[in-house]
Amino acid sequence: MARKSQENPALDMTPMIDVVFELIIFFVVTLTEAQKKDETIELEDGQHGIVLVAEEMPPGYMEIDINQKGRISMGNVTITPEEVKRRVEDRKKRLRTSDFPIMIRADFATEHKDVAKVMNACTAAGVWKLSFVAVGEEKDTKHPRKRLNKLRGK
Repeated sequence: MARKSQENPALDMTPMIDVVFELIIFFVVTLTEAQKKDETIELEDGQHGIVLVAEEMPPGYMEIDINQKGRISMGNVTITPEEVKRRVEDRKKRLRTSDFPIMIRADFATEHKDVAKVMNACTAAGVWKLSFVAVGEEKDTKHPRKRLNKLRGK
């Protein structure tokens, strides 16, 4: 039996629009969560460094936060040095290159041993292009060392 041809076949767009809205919501939430930073970090003064703008950063860069107590985080989620290594390796596989920058945002009062843990995890994963984020203006010109000693409990 032959089918009758319809002159104006109708396609219900409602399910497709629902799926598109769900995808938009998913990507917006994911993007905002990935861009969160540890707001407790107070960066060191870096008046003579280069100025970085987020829009000019190469694709695939990573940002790792370290607060003054040694808490390592990405997207404001606490992680271990082993997790840093795993995430760097995953990014390296996904981008198929080890030539992507890793930005380390360490509090000015963070001890070097805590920063070294992150640096060692990155180099163990095969990425050596590490940079440190600082602010472009001095925050406390009067007594920066007193403020540091106060934070360390001295």
